[in-house]
Amino acid sequence: MWDSYKKGFLVHLRLEKSLSINTIQAYELDLDKLIQFLDLNQLNKSPQEIQLKDLQQFIKWIAELGMSERSQARIISAIKSFYKYCVQEDITKKDPTELLSAPKLKKVLPDTLTFEEIEAIIHQIDLSKPEGMRNKALLETLYSCGMRVSEIVQLKRSNLYLDIGFVRVIGKGDKERLIPIGSEAVKFLQIYIQDVRVQQTIVKGAEDIVFLNRRGNKLSRVMVFYIIKDLASKANIQKNISPHTFRHSFATHLVEGGADLRAVQEMLGHESITTTEIYTHLDRNFLRETLKKFHPGFKNPTN
Repeated sequence: MWDSYKKGFLVHLRLEKSLSINTIQAYELDLDKLIQFLDLNQLNKSPQEIQLKDLQQFIKWIAELGMSERSQARIISAIKSFYKYCVQEDITKKDPTELLSAPKLKKVLPDTLTFEEIEAIIHQIDLSKPEGMRNKALLETLYSCGMRVSEIVQLKRSNLYLDIGFVRVIGKGDKERLIPIGSEAVKFLQIYIQDVRVQQTIVKGAEDIVFLNRRGNKLSRVMVFYIIKDLASKANIQKNISPHTFRHSFATHLVEGGADLRAVQEMLGHESITTTEIYTHLDRNFLRETLKKFHPGFKNPTN
């Protein structure tokens, strides 16, 4: 009964929302959980017949299965998207998810590296090894541009505009954005491409990929995680560090330096400004210094 509705929804996500294959598959799996719940409970209902109480029972069911609050929230979001589509296409007259509440999630802020810690990590790279210059260019670019790990492993030579200091990045949902790139990253990218990468035998299909592994193929996301964790360990940095830490640090340092939040949103490729706000936590000392500098009430020496 649900197959045709599901198929139409997935086409909608691909064609109208331009979501990536991975994201669409995640939506499909979440919708399948609702269909599975209906089957197990012998609720022979079409999307038009589903009521709020059915969905509340469904949420109770997935909670009892031991799913985390974050997973529950994601599934609810997928169901809400499905019914938004149903209303838009006149499949249903009412949206039963309107009053469906998701569990409140605590915003867990990832660890942030100071500029000195980033320098210390990059300093651990052994430039005498063949992969050393690649790793140097990789981390300088990661921090300079605030890319996601999925974006940097897919980065193409044809999307580098190093002469004018920009790179074109293909983000979530195949959305493109132009990001300025710093002079240090440009310098080491050029050295890597012109002196190191040119000596590799490149696998067919990877000719335009910037960062290659020893076999001349695209560098994997897992390998980028490993490179960063290994260097952080050598630098004796105890924080929980991943490629995302570099992205988070990039945004935090920009905001601490006075960058406009909208500009940071654009560079990170966030659809919503609220997503960007999680990257803008500022330490209390910085906030206090800002208030002392700009707020009349804080200019008293006793403060």
